[in-house]
Amino acid sequence: MKDFKNVYKAVNESTAADVLQTLEETWRDKYSIVIDSWNNNWENLSTYFNFPPEIRKIIYTTNAIEGFNRQLRKFTKIRTTFPIDDSLRKALYLSTEQIMLKWTSPSPNWHILWLN
Repeated sequence: MKDFKNVYKAVNESTAADVLQTLEETWRDKYSIVIDSWNNNWENLSTYFNFPPEIRKIIYTTNAIEGFNRQLRKFTKIRTTFPIDDSLRKALYLSTEQIMLKWTSPSPNWHILWLN
């Protein structure tokens, strides 16, 4: 939902808190549990704004996870059936080992983290 994204895409913590307040006014009736969770954990969640925008994007996107899942599906798609659960576990383990061999390139803008 776009309104929730606007909180973590805010330029700084103060703006994010304002956006969260607006979000709360709009969505409290429908998403009270989520709003309460954000408010109760704001001290921890807001540390995210201590990072530069390039690093924040690495944190809030799920691209790496989606890529990993896509590669696992590619390995398991070859075999459509697994006689026992252990067969699937072993296939996923071996797939993960192969996938990890290809993890050589750093995330974009990762060097910024080392400069701070």
